[in-house]
Amino acid sequence: MFSCPLYFCAMRWVFAFIGYLIFRFPGALLGFFLGSILEAGSRGRIRTSFQTTRVSAQEFELRLLALASMVIKADGKASKSELDYVRLQFVQFFGKDRANEIFRIYNAEFKKSGISALEIGQFLVARTRYEARLQMLDFLFRIANADGKVSPSELDKLQEIAGYMRIGAADYNSIKAMFVAQTDSAYTILEVSKSASDAEIKKAYRALVKKHHPDKVRNLGQAAEQAAKKKFQRIQEAYEAIKNERGFS
Repeated sequence: MFSCPLYFCAMRWVFAFIGYLIFRFPGALLGFFLGSILEAGSRGRIRTSFQTTRVSAQEFELRLLALASMVIKADGKASKSELDYVRLQFVQFFGKDRANEIFRIYNAEFKKSGISALEIGQFLVARTRYEARLQMLDFLFRIANADGKVSPSELDKLQEIAGYMRIGAADYNSIKAMFVAQTDSAYTILEVSKSASDAEIKKAYRALVKKHHPDKVRNLGQAAEQAAKKKFQRIQEAYEAIKNERGFS
């Protein structure tokens, strides 16, 4: 019977977990985490400027929960709908027992470590691609929006986390515009100003299409591809809105 080292099996487990979450949340959670994790797996180790360290599935899970918790508590209250939103996904994928164990470890051990958003951001920057962090930010926005709106305090926390993950302002604002209604949201999603020329808008659209096209993640599996299609659709809708407004083709 085929067997694999525990480390590589754990990486496959992370991929399954990520794929499921991506499928459940349009726009994807950790789609590009796979690339970073597989690269780490192929080397057996991930090197940082300080040390060489192994990365386990649990390390990513616990940090994901930590960031989710920070966003949920940002407005001074833990919204039941937001908590349920996160817990439901763990239960549906892992089953009740496994999900409860993950939350138990987080509440009993990891949370007490006092790890900060800065430390998590540094951890992710050292171990993941930029695109992966964009997908995580998208997921955090979805948690904040689970109760029907993203509050100002949640926005402040999301912007803080984005800074620690070294996400550029244009990319942050683009993702924000997909969840927070604002003037000229379509332009913000395309990362252009309303004063941009038609040619500049077309160029920005082509760049985003290239960056987020589903073909980019086809090798990651059907779940990742479906998530990419939904995010791709949001970009197309923004472009169509601008085209209709301006009357160009």
